Amino acid sequence: MTSSGRARALVAGYCALLTMLIVGPLAGSGYLLLRDAVSTPRSFLTDSALGVGAAAPRAVPQDAVLAVLSPVIDGGILVKAILIVALWSAGYGAAVLARRFVSASTGAQLVAATLALWNPYVAERLLQGHWSLLAGYAALPWTALAAARIRTATSGTESGEGAAAERRFGSAGSFGGWSALTASFAAAGLTPTGSLLAAVIGLALVGRRAFAPAVALWIVTCAPWLTATALGSGAEPSDPAGVSAFAARAEPWLGTLGSLAGLGGIWNGEAVPTGRTTPLALIGTLILLGTVACGVRAVWAIGRDGRTLLVIAAVAIVLPALGATSAGLAAGEWLVVHIPGAGLLRDTQKYVALAMPAYALCAAAACRTVTVAARRILSRDAHASPGTLPAPEPQSPPHAAGQPPVEAPVTTENEVEGQTGTRPAAILFIFLLILPLADLAWGVGGAMRPVHYPAGWQQVVDRIDAPGDVAVLPAGMFRRFPYSGTAPVLDPAPRILPNDVLQTGELRVRGYAVTGEGNRARTVEEALLRGAPATDLAALGVGWILLEHTTPGPVGASEKTLATAELAYQDADLALYRIPDPAVLDTATPTQRGISTAAHLLWAALLLAGLTGGALRPSAQRHPANRSGVT
Repeated sequence: MTSSGRARALVAGYCALLTMLIVGPLAGSGYLLLRDAVSTPRSFLTDSALGVGAAAPRAVPQDAVLAVLSPVIDGGILVKAILIVALWSAGYGAAVLARRFVSASTGAQLVAATLALWNPYVAERLLQGHWSLLAGYAALPWTALAAARIRTATSGTESGEGAAAERRFGSAGSFGGWSALTASFAAAGLTPTGSLLAAVIGLALVGRRAFAPAVALWIVTCAPWLTATALGSGAEPSDPAGVSAFAARAEPWLGTLGSLAGLGGIWNGEAVPTGRTTPLALIGTLILLGTVACGVRAVWAIGRDGRTLLVIAAVAIVLPALGATSAGLAAGEWLVVHIPGAGLLRDTQKYVALAMPAYALCAAAACRTVTVAARRILSRDAHASPGTLPAPEPQSPPHAAGQPPVEAPVTTENEVEGQTGTRPAAILFIFLLILPLADLAWGVGGAMRPVHYPAGWQQVVDRIDAPGDVAVLPAGMFRRFPYSGTAPVLDPAPRILPNDVLQTGELRVRGYAVTGEGNRARTVEEALLRGAPATDLAALGVGWILLEHTTPGPVGASEKTLATAELAYQDADLALYRIPDPAVLDTATPTQRGISTAAHLLWAALLLAGLTGGALRPSAQRHPANRSGVT
């Protein structure tokens, strides 16, 4: 193995180590069940999973992917695998971005990977259960690399930028760039928010000549949730109360802007590591921002790519902060009421993820900045000593104004480390980034741990053998089971049962009651709580009622309803009741299902084609830096 190959293996292994330190408890058997994260042994391809049911299509195509694959691979293993791959890809992608954009040494690449993996955004989104959002987060550095490759490949080889492109990305960069961009857009598109994140980075960097085809490509990779929005209930306006409920939150000693700049500030004050409620939040934020500040000048100097990412980072921090002001909240409320699908924007802190690529580049560049500053200090001392010559400072080759710098022609990783001497600075930055957020380790302080469902859930699944939607008691979206820990969790029934489960979508967040899109579900819930006869529920399309015994919540006078239904199964945890002859309501038509299925297949084909195209491109294109030895 060459020295550059060993360096890449070291970076890849380091990212794997950090990933396992974060998700270690999930290595055991069981299922992820924490707040919004719900993994189950098996999911079913219901109308809701395809995004054409009564509920808003917020988990498209994620739910369909799990429904298709879980009969073959256990759903719990699938979710864990996607999460682990996403975290590793985020770290390694940040390292590759730093190597390609700022010619980072191995130590500096490790710093970039550390910042991408070990930060409050990752911790808070894990605690909130947004495992699939982290797939979009992980795609951001790869999207930046692909878009920059396409732009430089289409900008012309006669320009300085075109020549630099060949040095940075290799020849025939256009094919590899489009393959990588396709895979990045599709992978990020596991959720609608992830797709939007990747679109911002990709379309900002891809350049004028490739902009139109890149937009078309992104729209095609959005096919599952765009068609679901058009065919299902996603086009309905969202409750404006959700804007205030999900606005970015100020963390202690930081304020809203400081929290967001430190990659924190999630709306849920309970979904934060313990350390973020102590002065460590301030210390960690100052260290993070100080690290980034040390590299800003170097990243700005690399040209258009660096400047664009820095501007995106600034906007991604400032806009959510403005969105938490009274004027910003008013604007957000107007958007969600008047623009279909704008409810995707109400959790504004999600979009702070866009700062990660720039932050990672700045952290990598900071290693060289600090090293040069230290050498200047030492050289002054050495120059003051008689007979001693100061050590030369590392210099980058000259380049045209406004063009990316030409990478220095060195031959081995050892020579890179010897010339730049960034290893001590890299070790220092890694420890400084990790220590204030030490409770991210081991499942964010043990909060992420696998759970085991009672056997009764499988019994309920086996007994639902007739049509009709499922109504669930107690009322509400969230549960607190004895086996799921102290944090509230989304009811697993919609993902574990073979029939569509009616959900109101109503959330209670920070004192706000946020109304969901499930109008029929709300009517069914009200009928249950007032004890309406089973025939009334049958007229509303309900064929089954599931009573979850071990979780608190309102049940009202539902015992009157249950007395008029047929008991199909009961144990200490669950009871299932059958209602005969339910009406057929809000069921997707075969045409709607066909369109949605085709959209999902198109998305999957693009993902596989992009990954295959990237894997099959020539070795020289995959590792262009080998020609100069830069690692």
